[in-house]
Amino acid sequence: MTYRHSFKAAAAVVLCLSLGSIARSEILEQVLVKVNGEIFTKSDLETRQVQEIRQRGKQIDLSTPQGNEELRKAIAEVTPGLLVSAVDEMLIVQRGKELGYKVSDEQYKQILDNLKTQNKIESDEQLVAALKQENMTLTDLRRNLERTVLAQRVQQAEVFGRVAVTDDEAHKYYDSHMTEFTTPSSIMLREILVAVQAADARGLNVAADEGAKAKAEAIRTRISGGEPFDKVATEVSDSASKANGGLIGPLNVNDLSPDFRKIIEGLKPGDMTQVIRTQRGYQILRLESATPTKVLEFEKARDQIGERVFTDKRREEFQKYLVKLRAQAIIDWKNADVKKAYDEGLAQQAKAATAPPQ
Repeated sequence: MTYRHSFKAAAAVVLCLSLGSIARSEILEQVLVKVNGEIFTKSDLETRQVQEIRQRGKQIDLSTPQGNEELRKAIAEVTPGLLVSAVDEMLIVQRGKELGYKVSDEQYKQILDNLKTQNKIESDEQLVAALKQENMTLTDLRRNLERTVLAQRVQQAEVFGRVAVTDDEAHKYYDSHMTEFTTPSSIMLREILVAVQAADARGLNVAADEGAKAKAEAIRTRISGGEPFDKVATEVSDSASKANGGLIGPLNVNDLSPDFRKIIEGLKPGDMTQVIRTQRGYQILRLESATPTKVLEFEKARDQIGERVFTDKRREEFQKYLVKLRAQAIIDWKNADVKKAYDEGLAQQAKAATAPPQ
């Protein structure tokens, strides 16, 4: 039994088991909830479950007990959020109809043509075939597209179009997110490495170590005498960076260890370190360039700030709008288990809204 051909049937079985109070005679079109009189059925939920789990890229082998258990867990994971989004969508679309929003035949054709172009579909026959693979018809597609357009219009008219960013909000964001507008200092280095063979069971090979150090000192003397660092690095370095004349970087100074920062501290572009003993052997470094820390001024960062604050405010205001719609709606649940999953979804949404940004 393959994932593609058996997923929906298995999903239906698992969902039925999880909603044990549903009678067998009601399985196909069990009404789960009525939102202002509009019904949402078990089949509607199954369709969304299948789409969501596919979009997450889960590959489930339903021929094994482990696969069926994995499917059960996947359905339990996605269902709370799907129920919340389904109810919210119904409320928003209903509001759109109250406002008189419609999608004309001409508008629908334009949307459909754009959809076909984006998916490189050249004919109606190809479109029908593609929809069939998703267990959809042209009627299903039109209904989904119209609902999406109505929802977008409602959001723009009643939420997004009313959101603005004040100067005080912009300055507050800038002051509390200064790192977002700061480019840390960075450096470019060149290196030459004289490798030292790892010690054997008897310990460090003193002669090999001293030989490597002497070689490194001689190399540094050559460079001090006027030979180009990059040319010498290409000739003698044991590091992979020799292919680039020993060039490494740019390196974020904040990412360097305190010991390494101490080594390069005080160097000016063109300066070279003494021979340094490292875990790999003996190393010589030269500072090629250094870029100081830069802070983007508020005025130059204004557009970025406005976009970020606007996005946050828009999300916050949209959530307030949904809470208002839910409070005004008549939501009639027909199954206690489904209602419990919906409440869990609301709790997850509330927790995510109050979580600090990553």
